[in-house]
Amino acid sequence: MSIQLSDHFTYRKLAAFVLPTIAMMVLTSVYTMVDALFISHYAGEIALAAVNFVFPVIMLLGGLGFMFGTGGTALVAKTFGQGDSTQARRYFTQISLLAALIGCAMATLGILFLPEVCLLLGGTQDIIPDAVLYGRIMLVFLPCCILQCSFQALLVAAEKPKMAFWLSVAGGVTNIVLDLLFVVVFDWGLAGAAWATGLSQAVAGLVPVLYFSRPNDSLLRFVRTGLDVRPMLQACSNGASELVTGVSASFVGMLYNYQLLQYYGENGVAAYGVVMYVAFLFGSIIFGYDMGSNPLFAYNHGAENHAELRNLFRKSLVLITGGGGLLCVAALCLSYPMAYLFVGYNAELTALAQYAFCVFAVYFALHGYNIFASGLFTAMNNGFISALIAFSRTFLFQAAAVLLLPLLFGAGGIWWSAAAAEVLALFISVFLVLRYRKRYGYL
Repeated sequence: MSIQLSDHFTYRKLAAFVLPTIAMMVLTSVYTMVDALFISHYAGEIALAAVNFVFPVIMLLGGLGFMFGTGGTALVAKTFGQGDSTQARRYFTQISLLAALIGCAMATLGILFLPEVCLLLGGTQDIIPDAVLYGRIMLVFLPCCILQCSFQALLVAAEKPKMAFWLSVAGGVTNIVLDLLFVVVFDWGLAGAAWATGLSQAVAGLVPVLYFSRPNDSLLRFVRTGLDVRPMLQACSNGASELVTGVSASFVGMLYNYQLLQYYGENGVAAYGVVMYVAFLFGSIIFGYDMGSNPLFAYNHGAENHAELRNLFRKSLVLITGGGGLLCVAALCLSYPMAYLFVGYNAELTALAQYAFCVFAVYFALHGYNIFASGLFTAMNNGFISALIAFSRTFLFQAAAVLLLPLLFGAGGIWWSAAAAEVLALFISVFLVLRYRKRYGYL
């Protein structure tokens, strides 16, 4: 089925268009989980805790990729909707170049100062050496990671969502094969897992560079261009919510780790990491839908096709409601099997992870609405409102909950923080969606 951004979308056509992007995001999360399984079973719970401890720092820097990807996609798709394909290609080229350059700069700073950052975040003597080892290897590949995240969204704007999916498959297969080789066969332990992940990101991040550097049959390719400062700032503003999500989630993840170390010790950090890997898997379905549908909203916004915007909005709400319900049930049903899969060798840790899964089921039922609301305003090129929703749900409410709920309800209150934050953020999302409905015509 050939699908274009300008089409009218039925449920079937909408599902067909976004499914490759959802599958791409799911695969990305799956091979991240595979890494965790190898680390847990071949390097032990301390190594797993070290990875979970440093991962928010890497995610913070990697959030730049989603900023360039989603913000740039909204700008590029809107420009296509306005009928200016030449300018859209210039914007695409500039966004890709900026993503690569900033990735190199952030990687250099991260490698230099990672030990001090880990110490500042309260890392223990057991955790810090492994955290620095894993983190520095991952940061070597940070530019590739940022390009991978950027192209995941931009390939959808190029009407090539299936290519994004197959690149994710290639990256995932590379990661799993190299995990087996480096961790199991060569016995490189934590370092082997880091090299496997980094090289898989190089595959998924650099192949699109070669593809867009040559004449191709997509809407986009690299062209000669200068730097249009205002549109690039607009693209960064459009993607501010994704950057805010990444940065906020990273800081909150560090806060979780700090609190869990105080209440549970290393076992708390390990259990949180297990839940986050599965949360990443479940969340990738919603993020995949958001990323896949974002160009459709942006294109119709640029074309001022309000009837299609309303159609997409209504269908999206139905799909997100159904998806959230299914994820909630899945979290409850799979709580013990997933906990046992990761840390079944430790009964106490398994029980703690299972409890956390059950609590997070409430979070899985609600988070899709807030993610969709934030992504909707990104597509409308209103980065401020999008970032406001993202900041509320991922930082403001969640940080407050992580600090306050344990004081009120004991250690178990930590696990309820994410669900409490989503409930509070939902009030803001509903208010803002209704507040701006006439300006953008999606409702």
